[in-house]
Formats: sequence, C-alpha cells, structure tokens
Amino acid sequence: MRVLLVDDNALFLEGLQNFLEASEIVVVGTAANAPQAIAQASRLRPEIVLMDVQMPGESGIEATRALKSLHPRTKIVMMTVSESDVHLFDAIAAGASGYLLKGGAMDGFVEALEGLARGESPLSPGLAAKILAEFARRAREREAAKPADPPTASLTERQNQILRQVAEGRHYKEVGRALGLTEATIKYHMGEITDRLHLENRAQAIAFASRTMSSPDFFTA
Repeated sequence: MRVLLVDDNALFLEGLQNFLEASEIVVVGTAANAPQAIAQASRLRPEIVLMDVQMPGESGIEATRALKSLHPRTKIVMMTVSESDVHLFDAIAAGASGYLLKGGAMDGFVEALEGLARGESPLSPGLAAKILAEFARRAREREAAKPADPPTASLTERQNQILRQVAEGRHYKEVGRALGLTEATIKYHMGEITDRLHLENRAQAIAFASRTMSSPDFFTA
C-alpha cells in the first residue's frame, strides 16, 4: 500500500515514517499542512492518507473534505492526540475512514493500515462511542426541529448483530468467531450494510446506525 503522512509535528512525522517503512509499508511522501497534503496527494496518488486533525491554517478536516472531493477513492484516516477531540464526528462526516490516537503504540498504525487494506475502518471502541454520541445529539436536534423522517433503509436481524459487534471495536475475524460466521461473510454483510444505508465505509455505517436502531441500548448490550 502507498501511504502519505500529514502532520505539522516534524519529530512525530519522522518517527512514524521510519516505523512504517521498517514495517515494509511504502511511505510515498509527507506534508506539514493542508495545502501541501492536497498537492502531494494529487502528485503522488497515495492509496491511504494519515492526516493530523489539527494543523496551522486549514485543519485536517478541511483538507480531508477537499481531498475526498478531488480523489474520492483515496482513504483518509485521521490522527488525534486525545479521545476527547471535538472534531471526531466532523471528520467522519467529511469522508474519513477512521480515527487513530497518536499517543498509542506505533504497532497500532500498522495494524490499522493492514485492516484498512482488508476493507475495515480503524476506529477504537472509545472513539466509536463518542462519534455515536455526537451523531445522536445532532439527530435529536434535527428531529426536534422537524418531524422525524422514515428510515432510508432497514437491516436484517443478522446485520444488526454484526453492526453491534463492529461498533464495539471488534475486528471482522472476532465478530465471525462470536457469531459462528467466517470473516469473509462478515465482510460481505458489512458491504451490504453500507450499501443499504447509502454510506461509504464502516465508520459512517456505525454512526448512521444510531438513527436506525430503535433500542437505546443497542450499542451497549
């Protein structure tokens, strides 16, 4: 896989690049701000961009929105220093495929990239819960202003089970073991879920599910 790294912290950027390259991941380039990221992505055409959320000038979210508009097939994973980052939901809404904590072990970046290549979206359970909470809050605000719209799609009972397991931060293989299904079957169902919800990736499916599931305890069961 070809990866572009975007972060204004030169030391972190160098350390991450060295670690990924030592793990046989191809880092095609680096950028320190949003304009550089857009220019590098257009020139180097990476498959994946690891994007810092907060940078001088344009934010990582603004850069993500622009990159997804120019290169919709490029997958973008946001990097943040804290689970309390207020921009979690905005990043997913802008088209990001997932969120990683910069303070975690470097091995986590490699695992996340490998998972992304398999069609998964890196999203820790803690971050997933915060995104869901923010999505629910915004949904309540919209519903208070106008009558609730009917669901745009419905999921089967099996798909509900799978989505709950994925929302809890489990990898597809773990979900398969829990439900007695193969990893390939879980991946197929997640593709069906995102198609039915008219979304792009796993992270967006998890967020959107908070509007389609009637039980408030669905993600905590």
